[in-house]
Amino acid sequence: MKFNIALLAGDGIGPEVIDQAIKVCDAVAFRFNHQITWKPALTGAAAIDAVGNPYPDETHEICIAADAVLFGAIGHPKYDNDPSAKVRPEQGLLKMRQKLGLFANVRPTFTFPSLIDKSPLKKERIEGTDLVFLRELTGGIYFGKRGREDEGNTAYDTCTYTRAEVERLARKGFEMARQRSKKLCCVDKANVLETSRLWRETVQGLEQDYPDIAVTYEFVDAVAVRVSQWPSTYDVLITENLFGDVLTDEASVISGSMGLMPSASLGEKTSLFEPIHGSYPQAAGKNIANPLATVLSAAMMFETAFGLVEEAAAIREVVNQSLAHGIVTEDLSNGGKSYGTREVGDWLAATI
Repeated sequence: MKFNIALLAGDGIGPEVIDQAIKVCDAVAFRFNHQITWKPALTGAAAIDAVGNPYPDETHEICIAADAVLFGAIGHPKYDNDPSAKVRPEQGLLKMRQKLGLFANVRPTFTFPSLIDKSPLKKERIEGTDLVFLRELTGGIYFGKRGREDEGNTAYDTCTYTRAEVERLARKGFEMARQRSKKLCCVDKANVLETSRLWRETVQGLEQDYPDIAVTYEFVDAVAVRVSQWPSTYDVLITENLFGDVLTDEASVISGSMGLMPSASLGEKTSLFEPIHGSYPQAAGKNIANPLATVLSAAMMFETAFGLVEEAAAIREVVNQSLAHGIVTEDLSNGGKSYGTREVGDWLAATI
C-alpha cells in the first residue's frame, strides 16, 4: 500500500521525536511492503517565525491532501512569557483542529508491565488499567467568544455547545464502548453548568440506540479523584473540551510518564496523530526527549487511519521490548543507564 502522510514536527522536542517515529514507520513499511511519502509542513512557533502564521494555508492544503497527519508539538517560551503577543503557536493548533474538523480526540491510558512499579500510584490501584478518554475538540470554552471589558480589568471566556456537536462525539463514544467493555461514562458538571446539562440530556437521549452499553454520569471533580484511585473501573469516558484537556493529563501519570501516551484526533476531513506531551523546550536539542509516545501515536495511525492492525501491533511490541530491556531515555531510567532520543529510535527501527 502507498500512503501520503503530512508531517508537522512543530516546536521544541517535536522535530526530535518525530524523526524517531519516521524511522519506525519506514522500518514498518519496509517489513510489510508499504510505501510512505512524507510531506513536511510548518506549524506553531516555527511557522510564525517563517511566515507569521502558526497554521499557514500551505500547511492546511498539505494536511487536506494527506491520508493522515503525524504531529509533534506546539509551543515556545517566548510566546508563553508574553501575555501581549497577538499571534501565538497554540492558535495554530486550534485553527488546525477547526479547519480539519478534528472533533474527537482519542486518548488511551494503559499500563506497561515492565513499568508498573515506576508509576507514582500504587501497583494495586492501577494494575489492569485500560481506559480511553474521548474529548470533544472543536467546541467549548476554547472556541467561544472571549474578550476584555472595564479597561482590561474584566475578562471573559464563553463555553458554548450545540446538541449536534455533543451527539456526534457521544455516538463515537458509544461505538467505541461497544468494541471494548461496553461501559460508557459521561463526564460533566451538570449540577452547575448549562452546557453540561445539554451534554447529559443529549447522551441520555441516545441510550435507547445502544441498549447493550452500560452508561454512567459523573461530575468532573468526582472523576478527577476516582481516575487516580480506581482507574481500572473505567472503560470509555466522553467529555467536553476543557474537562478532557485536564483529565487526560492527569491520567497520563498512571503510566509513569507523559512521554508514553499517544493520541488520535479524528475528524471530518482527515485524522491526526500526536503524543500527548507538550513541546518541552527545556529539552530541545539535547537528545533526551522520550520518543515513545510519538512512536505509539504512529501505531494508532497505522491501525485507525489505515486499518493495518498487524503493523500497529509490531510497533507496540517493539516499544514493550524497549521498556523491558531498558532501552529508554533518562525520564524512564530511574537513575540507571539511559539512551538518547536518537539511540532509542534507532533501536526500535532496527528491531522491527
